[in-house]
Amino acid sequence: MELVGRMLDGSIAYGDRQRLEPVPSAASIRQDEKMDRLENVPLFEACTRRQLRALAQIADCFDAPTGTVLIRAGEPGEEFFLIVEGTARVHVSARKRLRLRPGDFFGEMSLIDGEPRSATVVAETPLRLLVISRKNFSALFEKVPDMSRTLLTTLSRRVRQAERALDLSRRA
Repeated sequence: MELVGRMLDGSIAYGDRQRLEPVPSAASIRQDEKMDRLENVPLFEACTRRQLRALAQIADCFDAPTGTVLIRAGEPGEEFFLIVEGTARVHVSARKRLRLRPGDFFGEMSLIDGEPRSATVVAETPLRLLVISRKNFSALFEKVPDMSRTLLTTLSRRVRQAERALDLSRRA
């Protein structure tokens, strides 16, 4: 039973991992739409229009068919994903699963630290995604140096909010 659970949560690979296929350019997403979508990601919410434009330029549009394993628990994190269309399943463990919908995202911390994935995400329906690679994201800091300060400020604010929420829950 443990084997089946580990296969379901992605910690043991089974079957062939399908690759993401780029969307033909005729179906690609306009730069301003990419910017609007990226602005709704908490990590990027404090970015200026210039910074969002730079992010949109490195965000590629991909389609993934149903059943595609987008990320697998334990594998190195090299991309950030933002769902534009479709739904995906997150397998944190054999018992804990979540559904992601358009506007949801995953892999944002991998842009920064590249640490192994903590969950497996599988396309539940055909997906259209915006994907930012860690390599392109790192190169962005050279082109837009003030981006690092913006992101550090955002991350600090999120840590403080999490600490306050934890303090409140301990008092309750």
